[in-house]
Amino acid sequence: MAITLSRVDDRLIHGQVVIGWGVPLGVDLIVLVDDEIGANAWEQEIYRMAVPEEIAVEFLTSAGAVPRLRALEADARRVFLLTGDIATMAKLVTGSEGVLNRVNLGGVHAGPGRRERLRYLFLSDEEVNQLRRMEAAGTVVTAQDLPTTPPVALQAIL
Repeated sequence: MAITLSRVDDRLIHGQVVIGWGVPLGVDLIVLVDDEIGANAWEQEIYRMAVPEEIAVEFLTSAGAVPRLRALEADARRVFLLTGDIATMAKLVTGSEGVLNRVNLGGVHAGPGRRERLRYLFLSDEEVNQLRRMEAAGTVVTAQDLPTTPPVALQAIL
């Protein structure tokens, strides 16, 4: 089926991700890529509780995700790839050699060095540069808080 959605959302797995995105897209597998959670079975169980039984969940570190991306792309299931930050998604885009051709930016909230681009999207200069490099490499980057709102092109938010 392929990777149906690649999304950056700093809240990781939560109701909007599962019900707002996962259910309407008919995803069968959510793959959360996060170095800390990927190495912590206790935290994985907490996130797993937010997902209905019919949707599988896989937890990977960024190093473990890069070699797995081709298999996920060829997986018969509908896969939702999720990272909590732009830097991790940038590693995946760079390491995947064309597998991730679309990235959706969701909740990236205020933090040091970040400024508001949209009400749900705050970016630092370094994150902007990472996103520009992704697009220069052929990945389409859009921002979209909800599946019912239209996506916003990266150039429109910079």
